[in-house]
Amino acid sequence: MSRIEVRHVTGYRYPSAVVASYNEARMTPPTTPTQLAIDARITVSPGVRLSRYWDYWGSLTHAFDVHVPHDELVVSATALVEVAPPAVGVGAAITWADLAGEPVADRFFELVVTTPATAADDQLDDVAATVRAGAATPLDAVNDTIERVHEGLAYERGSTSVSTSATEAWRAGRGVCQDFAHVTLSLLRRLGIPSRYVSGYFHPEPEAGIGETVVGESHAWVEAWVGDWYAVDPTNAAPVGESHVLVARGREYGDVTPLKGVYTGAASSTPTVVVEVTRRA
Repeated sequence: MSRIEVRHVTGYRYPSAVVASYNEARMTPPTTPTQLAIDARITVSPGVRLSRYWDYWGSLTHAFDVHVPHDELVVSATALVEVAPPAVGVGAAITWADLAGEPVADRFFELVVTTPATAADDQLDDVAATVRAGAATPLDAVNDTIERVHEGLAYERGSTSVSTSATEAWRAGRGVCQDFAHVTLSLLRRLGIPSRYVSGYFHPEPEAGIGETVVGESHAWVEAWVGDWYAVDPTNAAPVGESHVLVARGREYGDVTPLKGVYTGAASSTPTVVVEVTRRA
């Protein structure tokens, strides 16, 4: 069990005053069976009143409006989370026949259909067919898919954008964690395996000492339903565990964007983002 403190600051500086803005933030880790949110809070400058709700996919969302002219917006999220070690094995793994049954199809319909970011082309269809031919069980297919995506994509910052699709990333052969997750979801859904996109944070230095703050990163991985939810990280080709802090789940990145909104009164602005992680125990 590890205890990780996260500090995530997103700032916008506008060339002229913004008259009003309307925003949603998904930056707060929830308590789940594998993690305990000991403390979590969000602050906004200029000062606002935050409202919060659980969205359709079960992610804690904070909404806020800014109705005073401002040339800078800063959203700071901090959290202290206790995270369980990686799970050993998957209980009650299902068969291909179980997966094709009506109860599973009805229950997970929204997590099997493709989305704009996870649509497959002929190349991905061929990979999915190869995986299916060699997989005795859906769990085997998930593990094979993770290995193929990890080997087929090179991690390269700046090579893609938030609007890059699974097809585009796979054809380019490079991307970031978001692309690794989208390609994995595309393949799993072609196989009929319910799967969801997970956003959160990743502590990149397992040898960092207690109390040592390091530059972290927003991260993405996947959860596949194979009789139970199985969380895997295709970017690192590893199980999800003590270095991962879960924040939100959805069908793709568009469902879990950390901060999004609309505003009036200024030209567009590129955000600056800082993520710091500290192991506390």
